[in-house]
Amino acid sequence: MAELDPEDAKLITLARSARSRTGAAEGAAVRDTDGRTYLAATVTLPSLQLSALQAAVAAAVSSGVDGLEAAAVVSAAEAVEEAGLAAVHDLTGAAPVLLAGPDGVLRSTS
Repeated sequence: MAELDPEDAKLITLARSARSRTGAAEGAAVRDTDGRTYLAATVTLPSLQLSALQAAVAAAVSSGVDGLEAAAVVSAAEAVEEAGLAAVHDLTGAAPVLLAGPDGVLRSTS
């Protein structure tokens, strides 16, 4: 796989930190069109369940973001879940979504 852009590598690092800090199944980070980043971990409450990617997009949107440049998910899963991808694509159809394993190694780009 080609070498990652430093800004995309930073997204993976932030997603890993969100996952590690909370002990969640997944961590995610998104970068808006102004270069600001938002990160989140999986939310699992009796009344609310969000993937890490959905939560990161929600954090960005609640801060007034109307477009994303890129996103990253760190997970043991084989693919990024569809609802998270849909949330990213609600803001932009062209933003790449990077999937990395818990070790931070990029596995795929959607």
